[in-house]
Amino acid sequence: MRQHNKPFVQQHRPKKNLLIAGIKAIIDALNSGQQLERIYLQSTIHSPEAEELKLVAEKYGVPINKVPFEKIRNFNVENHQGCIAVKSKIHYQDLQDVISLIVENGETPLLLMLDGITDIRNIGAIARSAYCCGVHAIVIPEKGVGALNEDAITTSAGALENISVCRVKSLINAIDEMHLNGIKVFASEMKADTNIFDIDFKEPCAIIMGSEDKGIQPVLYKACDNGFKIPMKKDFESLNVSVAAGMILYEAMKQRM
Repeated sequence: MRQHNKPFVQQHRPKKNLLIAGIKAIIDALNSGQQLERIYLQSTIHSPEAEELKLVAEKYGVPINKVPFEKIRNFNVENHQGCIAVKSKIHYQDLQDVISLIVENGETPLLLMLDGITDIRNIGAIARSAYCCGVHAIVIPEKGVGALNEDAITTSAGALENISVCRVKSLINAIDEMHLNGIKVFASEMKADTNIFDIDFKEPCAIIMGSEDKGIQPVLYKACDNGFKIPMKKDFESLNVSVAAGMILYEAMKQRM
């Protein structure tokens, strides 16, 4: 899906009680079980401590953004030593654990995967529709997706705090895991041959939504069981991704009701 002339989104600085400053403090927080949204590391820092941080962050699946000093300074926190972490307001869950719980509850899995969607307003709106339409979990990659921060939670009207969110290292591996659990994966793609109405959303399935400018990664699309399109009466570039997600999820809910 493609979108042009995207408006600038002003993101607010995280509250200081959500920040952890300093490499050692961040490592200690990770090892103690604190869930972090992401870590910002000054790009000019190269030290044994920084290398240790990278290893620990990878172990716990927390993305690290290498940024200029100005970005670190803008957090307005003292004794940061070139590194700031933002605590997560969302409790990330293991994908297999979520799938197992859905099945144990006697329900048919309906999952939503986000590939390359960076606009937090879109993510918030998608989460809101997902929660209202009965999606069991949203699956996101560690990198390449907008931060699920306070702004995203606010846009979602709190839905992000009430729906399971699984952060995975690789979406392609997540697709493999779903297939092992008997879950089909369908991709929303405007150039697909199959119309949305011809997809059976009543069976265990996951839906992938791609970014508006690049769409779904080819390697992910190839791994899917089928692609589908939303038919449009007018010949136009594309729908907004959050609007498209709402339409798709409503169709899935309608079929399942």
